[in-house]
Amino acid sequence: MTKSKERAEDTCSLVYQCRLPLSSSTVNHLADLLRRHLKSIRSRWRILPPGKIAVIVLAVLRHDQRLADMAGGSSVSESTVRRWRDELIALLAAQAPRLDRALRKVARHDGEVVLIDGTLIPTQRRTGRADRRNYSGCEHDDRVVPAVA
Repeated sequence: MTKSKERAEDTCSLVYQCRLPLSSSTVNHLADLLRRHLKSIRSRWRILPPGKIAVIVLAVLRHDQRLADMAGGSSVSESTVRRWRDELIALLAAQAPRLDRALRKVARHDGEVVLIDGTLIPTQRRTGRADRRNYSGCEHDDRVVPAVA
């Protein structure tokens, strides 16, 4: 049985840099969200600091960078980048207004259409005795999404 050693030049990976047009306040906001989350779940450490995790996740979300590419350049696994992405999306989603409140705000400003999940849902308000809340008929996650006209 022979033992072979891999040469160093065969195992190295190439890393490229690209410009990511983000404000420092965006990166800091996401990093602060992650710091607070890590403190609340009493996480002891992450392989990278929250600021670098925020930049990696923003690159994935903004430029649709492949997870494997971002992972290789950061010396972490693809599944780690996927977990960071999902975790930060959940943290951002928790800050979003509830759907019913957002629809009420649209109604107050005389909105005529509502865009939900990339679907344009035009509606017409009923008049007279038939005037009631309209529904688009578009079902999402086993619930009917109310549309405000």
